[in-house]
Amino acid sequence: MRHKKTKKRIIEPDAIYKNRLVTQFVNYLMKSGKKTVAENLVYKSFDILSKDSKDPIAVFEQALQNVGPKQEVKARRVGGASYQIPVEIRGERRMSLAMRWIIQAARSRSNKEFHSFSDKLAIELMEASDNRGEAIKKRDIAHRMAQANKAFAHFRW
Repeated sequence: MRHKKTKKRIIEPDAIYKNRLVTQFVNYLMKSGKKTVAENLVYKSFDILSKDSKDPIAVFEQALQNVGPKQEVKARRVGGASYQIPVEIRGERRMSLAMRWIIQAARSRSNKEFHSFSDKLAIELMEASDNRGEAIKKRDIAHRMAQANKAFAHFRW
């Protein structure tokens, strides 16, 4: 290693739900440093979830657990050839991938059926907590890739 290990910053819990994962989710959602805009979108989508007589934090955490992949493939060069090697994913990366995929799926939803982004986000979180939706498809693709390349697992470093 050429550089010293960077210290992991501790994220403060959010103001309303006192949850660190919500703050991290807001940070992933934020564009151009507009944190209050991102917070308002997340809180509005949580309000939509609570109107459906569901605990928004429970739905949110269940969605993250469901979407988070257990394995992924990483490229590794061995003797001039590149192999896709399946590797286990540690907890932090698993959560960050889940958040990214949920946000990406919510952004890619069509505008015809929903009016605001908070609607899209709420529906994507509900579907992810029920093991449906675009983010779950993304997780399944990652798992399928890892299964298909199981033969190269012995190249793991």
